[in-house]
Amino acid sequence: MNVKHLFFDLDHTLWDFETNSEKTFALIFERNRLDIGFVDFMEVYRPINHKYWKLFREDKVTKKDLRYLRLKEAFDAVNYEASDELINLLSVEYITYLAQHNALFDNAIHVLEYLQKTYQMHIITNGFEEVQLRKLRNSKLLPFFDQIITSEKVGVKKPHPKIFHYAMEMTGAASHESMMIGDNFEADILGAKQVGMQVIFCEFNGEVATEEVPTISNLMELKEYL
Repeated sequence: MNVKHLFFDLDHTLWDFETNSEKTFALIFERNRLDIGFVDFMEVYRPINHKYWKLFREDKVTKKDLRYLRLKEAFDAVNYEASDELINLLSVEYITYLAQHNALFDNAIHVLEYLQKTYQMHIITNGFEEVQLRKLRNSKLLPFFDQIITSEKVGVKKPHPKIFHYAMEMTGAASHESMMIGDNFEADILGAKQVGMQVIFCEFNGEVATEEVPTISNLMELKEYL
C-alpha cells in the first residue's frame, strides 16, 4: 500500500458530532428557557438533520435553508410552537456554541500521533468553513493536518470529483498515493474512489456500505491498515 497522504473527514469520523451537538442543544435550550422534552426533540432532530445535510450536499437546499428548516421541522415534529424569531436565534446560537464542545471519537489523538510519523495528513469536509476551523482548533486537532479543504472554499461538496482533485492539487498528492478515510459511504468513499484514491470506510454511524471496501469499526483499527 504505497500511501503518502491521508485525507480525513471531520464530523462523525474524528469529531464526535452527535455528542457535541446534543451538548450544544442542551446549552442553548437552557439559555432560552425552552420548556420542551429534550430527549424527544433530539430523537426527531437527528434524522431530520441527516436528511437536510444530504439535500445540502446535493445542492437542493441552501446553507440558510439547512440551518432554519432542520430546526423548524424538528419543533413541528414534537408539537412545539417556535416562532421564526426563536428558530433564527437558536440557529445562530447553535453554530456559535457548537465548537465549544470537543468530544472526539475514542483514541483519535493517539491514532493521529501514530499516523503523523509516516503520513502527511489533511482534512476534506463538507462542513461550514468558519465552524470547522473552530472545531479543529478547540479540539486540538488542527496541528495534525497540513491542509484543511472545505466545500465552501472549493465551491462544491463531496462526492463531487472537483473537491478531491482540488485537495490533491493543494497537497501535491497523486491519486494512487492518497487515501480518504470517512464515515459517509456516498460522499467520502464513493467520491474518493471515483478519482482513483484508496479508501477506508469508518462504519461508526449506521451508514451502510454498498460495495466491499476496507472497513473499520473504531479508529484503533486504522493501525491494522496503516
